[in-house]
Amino acid sequence: MTPGLAFFYGGMTRTKNVVSTLFQNYAAIGVVGIIWAIIGYTLAFGPTTNGFMGSLEYFFLNGVGQNSNPDYSSTIPHSAFMIFQCMFAIITPVLITGAIAERVKFTGFLCFMMLWSLIVYSPVAHWVWGVGGFIRNMGGLDFAGGMVVHMTAGFSAIVAAIMLKKRIDFGKEHKPYDTGMILLGTSMLWFGWFGFNGGSALAANGIAAQAFGTTFFSSAAAMVAWMFVDYFRKGKFSAIGAGIGAVAGLVTITPAAGFVSFSSAIFMGLISGVVCNYAVTLIKEKFKLDDSLDVIGCHGVGGTLGTILTAFFAEKAVNSAGVDGVFYGSFDLLKANLIGTACVFLYSTIGTFIIFKIVNAIVGMRVTEVEEQLGLDQTQHGELINSAFTINTKDDAHNIRQNNKISKIG
Repeated sequence: MTPGLAFFYGGMTRTKNVVSTLFQNYAAIGVVGIIWAIIGYTLAFGPTTNGFMGSLEYFFLNGVGQNSNPDYSSTIPHSAFMIFQCMFAIITPVLITGAIAERVKFTGFLCFMMLWSLIVYSPVAHWVWGVGGFIRNMGGLDFAGGMVVHMTAGFSAIVAAIMLKKRIDFGKEHKPYDTGMILLGTSMLWFGWFGFNGGSALAANGIAAQAFGTTFFSSAAAMVAWMFVDYFRKGKFSAIGAGIGAVAGLVTITPAAGFVSFSSAIFMGLISGVVCNYAVTLIKEKFKLDDSLDVIGCHGVGGTLGTILTAFFAEKAVNSAGVDGVFYGSFDLLKANLIGTACVFLYSTIGTFIIFKIVNAIVGMRVTEVEEQLGLDQTQHGELINSAFTINTKDDAHNIRQNNKISKIG
């Protein structure tokens, strides 16, 4: 899924920033993967410490072996559960990169991602999924990551985008590098999401099949809804919009995938396609927030929408381990999920603010104006996506500085 996200984001950026965007995603696989093995997993799924965080019992994966961990599944090896959860841990922080694309320093990004994974992601994963986690204990439901993945990343993206500030040419129309790459990334994400949601049943059973089906139908419905909203607003069907819509539908169904019927999934997808489409526009045009690749609109709004809609559409007839939602006579889940949403929002935004301040003070988070104009591929990595171009950073930087001086004089 993370390579899929890399292509999805990389295709949306401009040519001068494609390598940087791709590499940020790939780097996370290695960096967060190692952090997860050392301490991230035990903080998320170790025996609880007052419902807030796991203990250090599984530090460096001590005791994580081939036998099952009955706290989470009696049918699969503990090691299988651990490495499956590693996928969620890796992809979540790199979702944020879409909100700060084309202007973030790579060293700052690496430091931010490492700290964020430990300080924000692992504790919230424990709250919601860990045995003894306080949101889980009060009855909150999140089948595969509405709160844990999409809301933490989406809410954190708001803070990161504000603190990193707008790109120097924000508001101008930017042509994406490659529409085909965007659709390739969408396809990889959509396929991977079947494992993301279906696998969260932790068994090859009816609930896994249910989650697989709801994942498909919600995404398909959201894609169609987004396409028609684009058509009514702009007079054309957008291929890029269809890809973004499909992802919005995937995000929205994630917390509900194993708790709702197929028909409910279609309704949730349709709602998502409309709401997230308008949210993306409002964020950029009304609030003037430079959410480069629509992370807040898709993941923040979509994750929150899905978490709330789960509390309406969930039914025990689908999953006896769940609860009935508002449409089936109970408001208990709505209360628990709303409290969970508020807690995740506050913790993610405050945590991100503190981490950003620390990293910015030590290594810096934003590239210089000249580096941004040259592009992150040249200035951060010395590599370009297209071999037809050449790197001549010193001369290019000199020309940009001269042009900036002329522009300021003018």
